[in-house]
Amino acid sequence: MDSCFYINGATIIDSDFNSKPILNAIRILQRDIRKKCVHTEIVDNQIKLLTDHTLDQEEYRIEVLSANRMEIKASDDLGLIYALLYISEEFLKIKPFWFWMDQEIERVGKLGVPLQTVKSAKRAVKYRGWFINDEVLIDYMCEKNQSDELWDMAFEALLRCGANMVIPGTDRNSRKYRDQAAAAGLWITHHHAEPLGAELFTREYPKLEPSYKKYPDLFFGLWEKGIVEQKDNKTIYNLGFRGQGDYPFWNDDPEYDTPEKRGTLISELINMQYEIVRKYVKDPICCTNLYGEIMELYNEGHIQLNPDIIKIWADNGYGKMVSRRQGSNNMRVPALPSSKGHHGIYFHVSFYDLQAANHMTMLPNSVEMVNHELHHAFSKGVSDFLIVNCSNIRPHVFYLDAVRKIWEGRDIGSEAHAQEFAAEYFDGAEAIAECFTDYAKCTVKYGENEDDHAGEQYYNYGVRILTSQWMKDHLHHSPQFVWAAGNVSLDRQIDYLKNTCSKGIEAFTNLFDKCKGISNTLTGNQKLLFDSTILLQTKIHLYCIQGVIDFCEAYEDFVAEKYMSAFFKAGIASEKFLAANIEMRNSEYGIWDGFYENDCLSNCKFTGYVLKNLMSYIRVMGEGPRFFNWQRDLSYSEEDRRIMLLTNIRNHMTDDELFALMKEKEKKTKVEISIT
Repeated sequence: MDSCFYINGATIIDSDFNSKPILNAIRILQRDIRKKCVHTEIVDNQIKLLTDHTLDQEEYRIEVLSANRMEIKASDDLGLIYALLYISEEFLKIKPFWFWMDQEIERVGKLGVPLQTVKSAKRAVKYRGWFINDEVLIDYMCEKNQSDELWDMAFEALLRCGANMVIPGTDRNSRKYRDQAAAAGLWITHHHAEPLGAELFTREYPKLEPSYKKYPDLFFGLWEKGIVEQKDNKTIYNLGFRGQGDYPFWNDDPEYDTPEKRGTLISELINMQYEIVRKYVKDPICCTNLYGEIMELYNEGHIQLNPDIIKIWADNGYGKMVSRRQGSNNMRVPALPSSKGHHGIYFHVSFYDLQAANHMTMLPNSVEMVNHELHHAFSKGVSDFLIVNCSNIRPHVFYLDAVRKIWEGRDIGSEAHAQEFAAEYFDGAEAIAECFTDYAKCTVKYGENEDDHAGEQYYNYGVRILTSQWMKDHLHHSPQFVWAAGNVSLDRQIDYLKNTCSKGIEAFTNLFDKCKGISNTLTGNQKLLFDSTILLQTKIHLYCIQGVIDFCEAYEDFVAEKYMSAFFKAGIASEKFLAANIEMRNSEYGIWDGFYENDCLSNCKFTGYVLKNLMSYIRVMGEGPRFFNWQRDLSYSEEDRRIMLLTNIRNHMTDDELFALMKEKEKKTKVEISIT
């Protein structure tokens, strides 16, 4: 008797189930078998899907009974889906992020699976998944290619990671893709700014003031419509009342001017929403976000909630379970419950705060810290719900894979995770694992707290904020940079940015050199993948840091009235940020062609553009209104410079032409231009 079941091109998946999620999972496994197995060795056998009501929800049992038969048993759709994807990963060796990490699938004739029984393990979190938020890269790619493939691959990756829940995009996307996500088998939940997944009031009624007091029936109607639209899907209804965007409602409605008034209204509306859901859904699952200002109201006792509602506590956007920074106010109140009940977590591996967070690059804090924060939350009873802000997925796979292991119940460290990650996607190269481990050790520390490490927004928004203040009024500080440097002069704010970023120059230069050396030893797809992941992210940090330093030195020269030098250094700074964008675009290939084209949030290319405007401003201040002295000094012979019969004998140079001439002159002389 043969002791193996051979998965091969002729293997049949036999199922009497007709639900869309199960049919989708069957198609995935059939596709994977075609990818893996060359149709040369034919072994007639079947994988049979069966119902077993003795198993709990999401559990499965795989019984490899003979050379001819494998049985998958589960009591619900997700159990069968997880089992089918387990076969794909464990036996076909197709990894959870195969699509997002360009896994090369080695082809064989057949794969032997020993006779055995596999029972699924229990996960640490009941509801777990991703919030595909700030998805400007994915959204642009889908529009450009007229294809929703990236969304399909996102939902597949979620299921492969053992997730069961998703917020399928922001604003319009969340409604556009929720049926697609439900068809994959996922629970749908909602953005904390879009209660019940309903249309925002301002979008539905753009000419009306978004005041619940004035238009309660209209708000009620939107909520009820949202519930009815989703009642046939598996939905975790997010209850709340925040505002018409990612900010509190009292910004639009000044009548609610005390914590008591705000908390009373929020409590009334959340409990009212809960009753509306119960009207249409039997035994509904509901949650509400204690996020930002809402957590403060809750902790102060101003918000009273039905105990069946899952209360979601959020990290600060940097992986630390404390309240997030609001402008320059950073209270860092622990974001964990003090009482028992139903609790969950909203966690970020990507964050967009227009201050110092990461969107195009990985979380700037270590896997070890992430592991500690989440396991500490679990120990406090926060295990009903875990939603992870993953933004555009591909830049954040390393940390998404870490969170996958954590919600499975594993306790992981930075080095061990990096080694496993490198083994799965880079053929186990130890040096590559070290690069991923070293990354968080290199990130710029801008504050005193352990999680005060900078993503690429620190460089880009720091420069854009301070450039704006410089051009508006350099004698006064920037209110928008008080959060980082304090309420000090603009000189000291810029000095603060320079000093903090200077600490990252050596670390990221060393990591760049290490990555570049490894890249030179790689070939083919491995080189493409390495260059477009950890090497690219190292370049983004390094080039942006270099740009920051040049920008700060330009300001120092400007204050010293060394205008030509300031102009030149601002130009060099612009080139550094533009170089970061060029590296992103150069890392595109195949299905990723155009992926970084719509970097419209951190937007390194726009920082470069802003700095070009700064160059024009410096030139106006330095040689306006006549605009011929720099051109004469740079391009005329010494005797012609000293004779002033004609101001200029050629057209005025543009800023770009003048900057190019400066670079050429510096290249020839090998000395820094120093014109006072």
